[in-house]
Parts: sequence; C-alpha cells; structure tokens
Amino acid sequence: MNKLFAASVTAAALVGLASLPAKAAQDILIGGGSVTGVYYQVALQTCKIMNKHSGGKYNCVGRPALGSVFNINAVKRGLLDFGVAQSDRNYQATNGTADWEGKPMAELRSVMSMHPETVLLMTRKDTGIKSVMDLKGKTVNIGNPGSGQRGNAEDILRIYGIDQKKDINAEGLQQSEASRALIDQKVDAFFYTVGNPSAAIEEPANSIDADLVSINSDGIRKFISNKPYYVMATIPAGTYKGIDHDTETFAVKATVITSTAVSEEMVYDYVKTVFENLEELKGLHAAFRILKPKDMLGGLTAPLHPGAMKYYKERGLM
Repeated sequence: MNKLFAASVTAAALVGLASLPAKAAQDILIGGGSVTGVYYQVALQTCKIMNKHSGGKYNCVGRPALGSVFNINAVKRGLLDFGVAQSDRNYQATNGTADWEGKPMAELRSVMSMHPETVLLMTRKDTGIKSVMDLKGKTVNIGNPGSGQRGNAEDILRIYGIDQKKDINAEGLQQSEASRALIDQKVDAFFYTVGNPSAAIEEPANSIDADLVSINSDGIRKFISNKPYYVMATIPAGTYKGIDHDTETFAVKATVITSTAVSEEMVYDYVKTVFENLEELKGLHAAFRILKPKDMLGGLTAPLHPGAMKYYKERGLM
C-alpha cells in the first residue's frame, strides 16, 4: 500500500508540474532604422542570433525606426531596450549638445560598435551635380527628422555655406522614399549615412544612371579633425553599379546603445550571444563581414554598460 501510495503521490506531482506554465521568454525590443538601411539589419539579425542561441530565455524583436535621435530618445524613455545609433549622436546626447543642447543624457550607455557608416551624397548624372556646391537650386533630401543622417546633411550644407531654407528645396523623406524619389526624378539628390553596400543605394544604382559625389573639402577635413567619432573614408569604385570612381567622404560608427535602466544580465547575455556567434552574424549581411571583436569596442562615445563591460573583461578585450 505504501508503494502504491507513494507512486500515486509521485504521479500527481508530475501531473501538477506538467500543468505549470513554462517560464515566459523575456522580451527584448531593438530599434533600427529604415527598412532599406543597415540599422534595421543590425536590429533584425542580432535578434535572430539571440532567438536562436539564447535557449528560449529571450524573445528578441528588431523593428524599423526613425534613426539615431529617435532611438536614443526612445531608449531613454524605456520604449526600446536597445537602439542603433551613430557614434556622433551618442556623443552629442551624452554631452548635451545638438538635439540635446543643455540636456545631457546621463542614462545613455554603449553596448557595442558595428560597421562603419559613410555619409553619402547620391544624385542622377543628368542633374549636373558633381560637387556639394552644385546642390544650390536643386531639390535635395536631407533625411527625416529624428535621423542621424539629417544632422550630417545639415552639417555638410553649413560647412559648404549652403542655406537649406534659401539655397535648396530641402525634403525630409525617409530613406526608402528618397531612393524611389531619386529614380522618379522627384528629388535631384539625397544624403544618406549608411554602411556599404546598402540596398538604399543599390536600388537607384541598378535602376538609373546614378552617381556618388565626394564630400571632401578642406572645411570637411577641418570639421572632423578634432572629433573622435569621425574619420575620412573612401567608397571604392565598383561598389555600386555604374559608379566607376572612388568617392571620398567621412564616416561614423554604427553603435548599439541602451540605458542604465536595462539590467546587467540582459546586456551581458546580448553581448555574449552576439560575440560568440559572430561568424554566423557576419554571414547574414555584407556590411557585417568586416566585423572583428576588438574593433567592436571602438567608437563607443557613451559610457559602457556594466553588462557589456563584464563580458569584454571576461573575454580579455579590455
């Protein structure tokens, strides 16, 4: 009887355990950029890695978003756990300049750097635009409000002495719209800050007789000379169809950011999972092929999150 009783108790216990709900996966929300840009791919593909390799601990969702400024502000408000943002915008938010003038964002934290992003100026060859100065009198997309590329475009126009309100017809389209607008002759040129190769640049290059314009004046070189988050860069000839010349410009780093409100455990798990599956990530998009662990700690202009720091120290990267 005792054995039967014990067996019945064990069976009842097992049934009770089986009826308990499985522990729900913890949600992670990462904000990217335009669906045609690489920011969205960072959010999408790192989430793919997390969902595949975290053993069901996390449910990670990468979403398109409005870009750097939006993502930084959304992270601050707790609307996103992580966001992708330009290194220059992180610096400005941390130090209370530009969009955060007088209001430094003390909660902002760096997680990792990703690919370098070049500031591009694309046009059609039939517009006659061969330099930034040729934009005068033209319709130019400078990027949607809330995007890092808009800030880059505004800096460039100012350095070249072009008044965006008087000298050009400035549009504020998201990049997916801007690429199509160039093809449809609704804009004469657009600025875009992006990793290469980018679908947003490939679409016009594959559809029309397009060109990239160098952004390399003495004023630009002076502008970036004392800013640690900028470097000069070259897009090699042949990167995009029909563009058979090197294009000089400047670049920033795409970075993943978070806030002090996000737990050390979550950030540690995210960084560890991405780094330990980096070769898989590199195969998911061409812009990721150049990623190297040591380089992914460069260009982090906001303080490092403790969860990220913990992993980097364990790995011997710092």
